[in-house]
Amino acid sequence: MLGGAEKPAPSARVNVAIIGTGGQGIVNMKQLFSESDVHIAALCDINQESDYSKFYYGGKAGLNPALELVRAKYGQPCPIYHDYHEMLDKEDIDAVLVATPDHSHAVVSLDVLRKAKHLYCEKPLCRTVEETRVVTAAARQAGVATQLGNYGHSSDDIRLLCEWIWDGAIGDVREVHAWTSTGARRWTSLTDRPKDTPPVPEGFDWERWLGPVPERPYHPDYAPVAWRAWWQFGSGTIGDFACHHLDAAFWALKLDQMETFQVEASSNGTTKEACPSASLIYFDVPARAGMPPVRINWYEGGIMPHRPAELEPGRSMGDNGVMYIGTRGTIIGGGWSRSPRIIPESKMQAYKRPPKILTRVAGHHRDWLNACKGLGKASNNFDYSGPLTEFVLLGNVALRAGKPLDFDWKGMKVTNLPEANQYLNPQYREGRTL
Repeated sequence: MLGGAEKPAPSARVNVAIIGTGGQGIVNMKQLFSESDVHIAALCDINQESDYSKFYYGGKAGLNPALELVRAKYGQPCPIYHDYHEMLDKEDIDAVLVATPDHSHAVVSLDVLRKAKHLYCEKPLCRTVEETRVVTAAARQAGVATQLGNYGHSSDDIRLLCEWIWDGAIGDVREVHAWTSTGARRWTSLTDRPKDTPPVPEGFDWERWLGPVPERPYHPDYAPVAWRAWWQFGSGTIGDFACHHLDAAFWALKLDQMETFQVEASSNGTTKEACPSASLIYFDVPARAGMPPVRINWYEGGIMPHRPAELEPGRSMGDNGVMYIGTRGTIIGGGWSRSPRIIPESKMQAYKRPPKILTRVAGHHRDWLNACKGLGKASNNFDYSGPLTEFVLLGNVALRAGKPLDFDWKGMKVTNLPEANQYLNPQYREGRTL
């Protein structure tokens, strides 16, 4: 068995359990199947099966479909559980992949870390800023291998982008624009709690699904997948996409080294209960680590930045993308840190590429698995991805507060509007805490 502080042989098999076998859990499991030194040792979910055909995952997900995939891969099933505590106590597990809804990330991750198991958690790391800070600290104390599920971080593209910016390819970066066409109405048309109370589907343990949050009746506009649109369960579009799209900016512009910043948001469709259908969020970051001040602009729900003059006619900006505007030029790329290019293309072709100074990795899950075996840290470990998650989730605090905010990052508090600090912390059901 691989322990958090041990140095096992590189050939050792990693026994991985999966908590959360919905659409993203199954996506991760299929990717782990391709790693020859991984064995899926156990599965846990509170849902036997759901139809995902109306969502982007397609097909079916849940415990039964996941178990059939394991059976097809290994010729036999693995143990299954509805209670992950029981699984962690009984099974010979080295590492755990968490792909539950956002509202359960913190409590599940902390229980995994208390057992000193290596941890891969889907993004965002947690639903709120405070939860993220607590989980990051717990992972550091546990000394295990961690990885956030924003897979673009393991690409060559994000490393190229960092190296070009550090090389001065476009001068000092003063603006970043990141966008996605997705908004919360992708998941539900509702902006207030549904009034009807349909029965809970057979095989779905609604009480366990709620976990740490206050009780409310089941509704299909909460689960599966639609939970992303509700403050009680999800973190909206910015929580879903910004850990992908702003990852390169966070890394390249050394945003983890700032001490304070300002954030302001405007939106359409934000309510006490539901995340917005569209929003525009500004992060104003002061000078840090030898870099000048920069404004990070986040657009969601179809709002787009101005088309740059350097972009050739007929060249699409795409539904997801990121643009870096410097004092000597512009880089544009797709979402998930894909395919960065200096524009126009003639300027890209004339650019003399700098040496590759960042270590390349063989894949997102591979990077984590190597770390599980004691072969260094995963590059997207929680010491990096925790602060990234905190940064993007501050956008939701600004959305809910409805006013510009000054944030003391080290002290983890809004300094100019104390009542906004309530949004840093999650609301738990009575008697439940981290």
